[in-house]
Amino acid sequence: MAVTPGHTGNSVVAGGRSFPTRVVPPVELPASVSVLARDAAAQLGWHGVVLPEVTMLGRRVCVVAKLRTDTHAERIAMGVAPVTDRATVATWTWPEFAPTAPAAAAEIVGVLAVARHWRTAMASAVPFSRYGEAAVVLPTSAVLSRDYLDNCLPRARSYGVGVVTADEDARVDLDIDVRRERILLPEDAVSRWINEMVYEQLLASYDLPVA
Repeated sequence: MAVTPGHTGNSVVAGGRSFPTRVVPPVELPASVSVLARDAAAQLGWHGVVLPEVTMLGRRVCVVAKLRTDTHAERIAMGVAPVTDRATVATWTWPEFAPTAPAAAAEIVGVLAVARHWRTAMASAVPFSRYGEAAVVLPTSAVLSRDYLDNCLPRARSYGVGVVTADEDARVDLDIDVRRERILLPEDAVSRWINEMVYEQLLASYDLPVA
């Protein structure tokens, strides 16, 4: 039976209508996504530009990245601006096009998923953990549960995903650090496209010229 968000599954029936026996207030983020992502990146020791939240691979994430200035200069000289068309970028990995594909101009330090519940955050972060460091940012109240201990922590450790918590005053704390010794996927069409998306965001954040 479906349960209305914020309500428990138990109810009483009166006059043909169902009423929840207890209302559970929804968990809220203690600050904006941008503030929490910035503070979490510092807690994780990630140095770079914390870019605004964006949708990539169907997930809402904040990327921490640096611009490879030498590569950017080369791309300006070649007249190659960021390419965000996924189908076009996919051709860069083909053997006949790989030698002439533009170099990646962004260095992705890590990817953060800020969410009210660990399941949402993990679903967003895990696809990016295959290519580099990834972490989730959760309200402290969301981690004080048996569900978090029994289900979230094993998954975080399995995928090497870090967990940062934020209390009601938006003070962040590191619950699990990112596991850096793990096997990562080599560069492929997906990682190249992600890099181009981040490259475009970096140029906008720096207000730098494009090719």
